[in-house]
Amino acid sequence: MPVNPKIQDVTTDQLFRAILTLKTQEECYQFFEDICTISEIKAMAQRLEVSRMLKAGFIYDDIVEKTGASTATISRVKRCLYYGADGYKIVLDRLDDAKDTAEQEQSK
Repeated sequence: MPVNPKIQDVTTDQLFRAILTLKTQEECYQFFEDICTISEIKAMAQRLEVSRMLKAGFIYDDIVEKTGASTATISRVKRCLYYGADGYKIVLDRLDDAKDTAEQEQSK
C-alpha cells in the first residue's frame, strides 16, 4: 500500500528512520520517553492492545473493561484494522510470529 502523502515529509521520514535504528526494548523505552509524553505512550500502547483484542474476536465491552479505552477509540482502531494501511496487521502478525518462535525455542 502506498504511503499516505498527508503524513509523509522529510521530518516524518527522519522520525521513522530514527525508530528503525533502535535495537532493544530498553532503547525504545529511552527514546519514546524522551520524544513522547507518558500519556502519548500509554495511548499508543492502549490502541495496540485494542487492535490485538479486536483481531482475537473480543467484544467491545470486554475491551473497554480490560483496556479502559473508550468505545470511540475502539471504533477508530477497528476501522484502521479493517480499512486502514495494514499497519496493525503487519505488527500483530509479526508479534504472533515472534511469540510462536519463542514458544518453539522454549519447547526444545
